[in-house]
Amino acid sequence: MNKKPKNITRRHFLRGMLGAAAVAAIPGKIYAGIKPIAIEKQLSFHNLHTEEKIALSYFEQGEYITEALRDFSYVLRDFRTGDVLAMDPQLMDFLYDLKETLGTEQPFQVISAYRSPRTNAALRKNSKGVATKSLHMQGKAIDIRVKGISSKNIRSAAISLARGGVGHYPESNFVHIDTGLVRAW
Repeated sequence: MNKKPKNITRRHFLRGMLGAAAVAAIPGKIYAGIKPIAIEKQLSFHNLHTEEKIALSYFEQGEYITEALRDFSYVLRDFRTGDVLAMDPQLMDFLYDLKETLGTEQPFQVISAYRSPRTNAALRKNSKGVATKSLHMQGKAIDIRVKGISSKNIRSAAISLARGGVGHYPESNFVHIDTGLVRAW
């Protein structure tokens, strides 16, 4: 019986290759012809409030790049106060996977990332949609859009990853993602 071959996506191919590379790295074992794959993760941001733009590799050869994460955190700072907090590397990974799922190289346009407690309290006075214990205050949330991709499609892609919270704000044309519990609104 002839079986039709499955379509192999880029993601499945890379996962298979990563598994092979992991096996090849087992001490004392020799696997001819298999070389470890160097994973490099890149992100780019455009902060719409400060007009700052940044594009960097933040993960290479199995390790986060401290300087890149620090530079991202600066661009993603509370633009109202200038306060900077280290952004969660898992949030960067969520964004990277979202970028890959969307199949885009466009920068993430940043509406809001880190928010100081003072900024969060001020925003709460003017909007009931701002959480008292917002994950923005912990560097674990970001509000984004991507040029050329609808917020509805960004929301769907983010939900499909099941990595944290996903909020859709179509009237303001942005999507909130965070590294909290998996949930959507």
